[in-house]
Amino acid sequence: MATEEPRYTVLTAEPPFEVRRYSAFTVAQTQINGDFDAASGSGFRRIAAYIFGDNLQHQSGMQRKIAMTAPVTLTPENHGWRVHFVMPSEENVQTLPQPLNPQIQLRPVPEHEVVAVRFSGLTTQASMQEQTERLRAWAQARNLKLSPTAQVARYDNPFTLPWNRRNEILIDLMP
Repeated sequence: MATEEPRYTVLTAEPPFEVRRYSAFTVAQTQINGDFDAASGSGFRRIAAYIFGDNLQHQSGMQRKIAMTAPVTLTPENHGWRVHFVMPSEENVQTLPQPLNPQIQLRPVPEHEVVAVRFSGLTTQASMQEQTERLRAWAQARNLKLSPTAQVARYDNPFTLPWNRRNEILIDLMP
């Protein structure tokens, strides 16, 4: 069974680049101070605890597990990183159990358009910067207006061999 991903429509495809329109979805997110590697590990563990049952269901008062989806995304923010897990498509802020950890927030993400570039390998500062620059140059050549902030999306578990990994840089299109 494939891991669920947020729904999107490809508006333009020039591999490895795409313009996409994402349907609305919900994320569980947390803020982690520090570098990318520290934020990636700490943020993942914090939100993983939430989906594995560190939560409280509204009406029943019971804890509940939530299916793992992909990707896990990280966005640079305030001397650290905001780490997001996309929630299953049948869930929203009202139906999801409340996190017991106050450092986790549930947030709806409205429909939006992004530019994306796919790459394999490890997500290092150098690879993320290189891919972000490639994506910005591609978008600029097409007169697309972009948000100043790029997001890294990782689709595979950490045991996947680097050359088999699916990573992406996503940047929101500005209206």
